[in-house]
Amino acid sequence: MPTFAFKAHDKRSNKEISDSVDAPNQMEAIAAIKRLGYLPIEVKESKGKSGKVGARPGEKKGFTFSFGGGIKPAVVTLFTRQLSTLQDAGLPIVQSLQILTNMQRPGLFKASLGKVTDEVQSGTMLSEAMSRFPKIWDRLYTNLVKAGETAGALDVILRRLAEFREKSQRLKKKVVGALIYPIAVLTIASSILTFIMVFIVPKFEQIFKELGITLPDLTLFLIGFSRFMSNWWWALLIALVGFIIFVKVFRQTEKGGNIVDRILLRLPVLGGIIKKSSVARFTRTLGTLVTSGVGFLDALEITKSATPNIVVRNAIADVRESVKEGETINEPLRRSGVFDDIVVNMIKVGEETGELDKMLIKIADTYDEEVDSAVAAMMALLEPALIVFMGGAVGFIVIALFMPLIKIIEELGKQTG
Repeated sequence: MPTFAFKAHDKRSNKEISDSVDAPNQMEAIAAIKRLGYLPIEVKESKGKSGKVGARPGEKKGFTFSFGGGIKPAVVTLFTRQLSTLQDAGLPIVQSLQILTNMQRPGLFKASLGKVTDEVQSGTMLSEAMSRFPKIWDRLYTNLVKAGETAGALDVILRRLAEFREKSQRLKKKVVGALIYPIAVLTIASSILTFIMVFIVPKFEQIFKELGITLPDLTLFLIGFSRFMSNWWWALLIALVGFIIFVKVFRQTEKGGNIVDRILLRLPVLGGIIKKSSVARFTRTLGTLVTSGVGFLDALEITKSATPNIVVRNAIADVRESVKEGETINEPLRRSGVFDDIVVNMIKVGEETGELDKMLIKIADTYDEEVDSAVAAMMALLEPALIVFMGGAVGFIVIALFMPLIKIIEELGKQTG
């Protein structure tokens, strides 16, 4: 009868154990392990005393080839949720990965997941196999998986990780969704105004020339601006594209990114949303890592690398240095100017009571709600502002074009009278 080596979580001692069991097949082996009161993590058929369990003849451990660009975060989040469900049901990790690999559509993610499955089947830790694809499973992800493997609670960590990613994506969608409406309206409005300035106003200018009337200053200004738009629209387009490229390149530098991010944080309304979402992301990431058993210094380093805003990233770096020297974490956060006093004080209370992880998650939940409120407030403010802008622009054009026509009508009325 075949012998199956297994790794399992002992619910009584809350530890991971390694042992072997005799069974006719893998499914019977899993059933036997469950009857012993263990939660199977990995079950492989032994291939000989000297051979590695589950290893293929001539197969080398590890590979260095890595790919995985262009994969949507939502795909990885769904995979995490599904893997968490399968692990919670007690399936071995290899079998879970094989099931999920077969479920994927052909493409980069399926190929990468297949490589990870092969690696895990050959004896590599899941976190180590995933770390070979940093564009799919980033450092935050693999460190949480590693913490779950070490604690023998992979299903719990995967569920927590899935919840973390889902909440982070919802937060991102809220901020992006809030920007789509005003950008779309401004784009359409600019296109309409550009069409009027380039094609409609010149026709009125020609009519005014033929009539030979003296034009008001407002009309002359509109015609002059129309000529500028007609002659130099290409230069304005190049300048706009050049400015966007310059900002992107400038932001990639440490100094430039710090300047741009500080400006973004100080923008009216939008700056408040960015600030609140940055705080929510920082506290949720750090809280999830600490709750999962990752060391605090390592958690701060991982959180820093996962933070896009340089101002917040620098604050996290200061916090790490402060903690490394044995000091508290609240003062560096206060000095950054990003974190409100209430956040700093809540973190201080959490640090003093020994419940920092719970306090961080509580802050993240609170700021998620505040982002919702801030987005709603911004939309309520933007809608009338955009209407006023469009009405003012169109009204200015109409008045400037009709003032000469009104003057002509008045002169005709005097002549006929």
